[in-house]
Amino acid sequence: MKQITINDLVKTFSLEVLTAKNELDDVIMQPQTRRPGLEFIEYMDFLPKEHVHVLGEDEIRYLDNLTDEQCERRVSNIVKYHPPCIIVTDDQSGLVYLTKYCTKNNIPLLRTDEHNYEFIKKIDAYLIKNMAPEIAVHGVCINVFGIGILLRGKSGLGKSETAHTLIGRGHRLVADDIVVIKKLSPQTLLGTHNGKNREFLALRSVGLLNVVRQYGRKAFQDETRIALDIELTTWKSNTLNNGLEMETKFTEYMDVQVPHIQIQLQPGRDVAGLIEAAANNWYLQQQGYSAAEEFRKRLESDNYKSSWE
Repeated sequence: MKQITINDLVKTFSLEVLTAKNELDDVIMQPQTRRPGLEFIEYMDFLPKEHVHVLGEDEIRYLDNLTDEQCERRVSNIVKYHPPCIIVTDDQSGLVYLTKYCTKNNIPLLRTDEHNYEFIKKIDAYLIKNMAPEIAVHGVCINVFGIGILLRGKSGLGKSETAHTLIGRGHRLVADDIVVIKKLSPQTLLGTHNGKNREFLALRSVGLLNVVRQYGRKAFQDETRIALDIELTTWKSNTLNNGLEMETKFTEYMDVQVPHIQIQLQPGRDVAGLIEAAANNWYLQQQGYSAAEEFRKRLESDNYKSSWE
């Protein structure tokens, strides 16, 4: 898991720092924010620690309606658990007790003029993506028809050349050589570059290409959800399965299973076209359609015969 500091939040979201300016290098441990509501009414049976706390108009107005004694007590209840920072949205003012206790406990109190719900969506998305567990995989990541594909295989088999052909057909490069895979949820993997290889594609006998400079912005995108794992392998006689015999196989990355397809290479095979077909077929399967299932039904009918039988 990558580390995010409070200062990263300040810079990313242009936050105003009200207290504890010397504590901005503290690390945030939880990839989601929390709105302390029940805690303000002193329901303290369960208070998740280490979350960034976000307070909007509802919470601040509630505190404003309390007596000084009540407000002081309830703010101190939150602050004593020492959250990494507290962010006040909607440019709220009159933060007397929040400022007092955050200063006393060296907790950064930050402020933004953005509305609460919009801000929470943005900061949660930022934290989840940037703190997600990640691994680096040797291969190429490309977006084909809006579908993220991880293209793997031994060095020299033609992964980058295949990606170049797909770019020529209007698809988009995400990463070449080193693909960073982030686990955003138990079911979702995000493929991206490592920063250094952004926009670059290495082709043997040609050299390094900047696909954006050469083919325009449409040839590249920063990230994509990985839906298919395609492995390029050398040709092996008598090992190709037809469409009726194929069973879905999976490759596992960080406990997330991704459908796996193996494409054997041979001079003359349209590998880029096969990848396009695999992407379209995956999309149809997500819509509930199976070509193999429909074909089986036809084979079972009395008036349909096929050489595939």
